[in-house]
Amino acid sequence: MYPYDALLVIDNEGAVREQSLRNMSLRVTHLDALPNGRFVVQGYGAAGDQNAQIYGTDGRRRRSFAMGSAVEYLMADRRHHVWSAYFDEGVYSDPISAAGLVRWDSGGNRQWGYTPAKGVEYIDTVYALNVDDGVAWANYYPTFPLLELRANGVIRLRRTPVVAPEGMAVEGEHITMLGGDRQRDRLHRCRLTESEALLVEEACLTLPNGAPLTRYARPVGRGRHLYLRGASPRQWYVMGV
Repeated sequence: MYPYDALLVIDNEGAVREQSLRNMSLRVTHLDALPNGRFVVQGYGAAGDQNAQIYGTDGRRRRSFAMGSAVEYLMADRRHHVWSAYFDEGVYSDPISAAGLVRWDSGGNRQWGYTPAKGVEYIDTVYALNVDDGVAWANYYPTFPLLELRANGVIRLRRTPVVAPEGMAVEGEHITMLGGDRQRDRLHRCRLTESEALLVEEACLTLPNGAPLTRYARPVGRGRHLYLRGASPRQWYVMGV
């Protein structure tokens, strides 16, 4: 029943704390931390089209707003940006989701939506997203280019050798893509040029003991790190490039 009080458990390098979020009117499907101890959540429920909410450090709701439907990813950065990426059901039916990738400020105000250049395919579904401070990297169906979007307005589109990657980690002039081509444990390390990502080497994703890691939940890309959840909700792995 709505509203309800939720309990958020936060583990910061072994330091565990609890945070109450009061009077929630959503069944939450996405959540991320904002600067200054706040949180943004997205989901569905009694709130109707006001399907995103911002909570303050005291656990009280500060704002509700419409983020659009069919949210595939919701990620925030430390520069007060929130990035939402969408899949096809929303892209073709919801005016907010139609851009495929949208940037908001940390107060829930829409700042920007992706519009491809002439001759470039629109976003149908975002397959992989990586967010760092002030920049987002996306790979999307149908043509699976690498889209680099910076908060200062710089946009680059690159060809890639990987079809449908499941995750990405970016560091300087290199990007590592996980999965693609129906090979979930394949890593593709590429060097970035102005127009494409050039394959440098490939490897297999393994556990610390050398066993292959092929079963994992959707990876979370944060700059040079890729976080993967294993078979247990409490079991996470991190890969750095």
